[in-house]
Amino acid sequence: MSTPSGFDELIHPSTRLSVVALLAATEWADFSFIRDSLSLSDSALSKQLHTLEEAGYLEIHKEGGGRKRRTKVRLTSRGRTAFEGHVAALRAIVEGAGPTAGAPPATESAAATTSGTQHQQQRAEAGR
Repeated sequence: MSTPSGFDELIHPSTRLSVVALLAATEWADFSFIRDSLSLSDSALSKQLHTLEEAGYLEIHKEGGGRKRRTKVRLTSRGRTAFEGHVAALRAIVEGAGPTAGAPPATESAAATTSGTQHQQQRAEAGR
């Protein structure tokens, strides 16, 4: 299966996908809000934000100084476009798997049920 158009390897890792999804729902978000929402350490979040910022997907704005320093983050239009494309690609992958993805074919399921019922009947008869 080929990778659908729009699939973004940079966004795909779960932590980055979670960050971008959270930011897609808002205009700006505080660093602490993102960190706490995703249960990340400061250093882990900083690393992911830096990677996304280098790609042009995020804008980071720092206000104040010292202990009152506040970091705000938002998706750029490029980041929002990349996220929307990635989500569409993921949907295409899931939809391409069909409605019974993960479920055994009906014939196997029926055979397993029949086999299980026969096994239970044999055990019951052996116990008589």
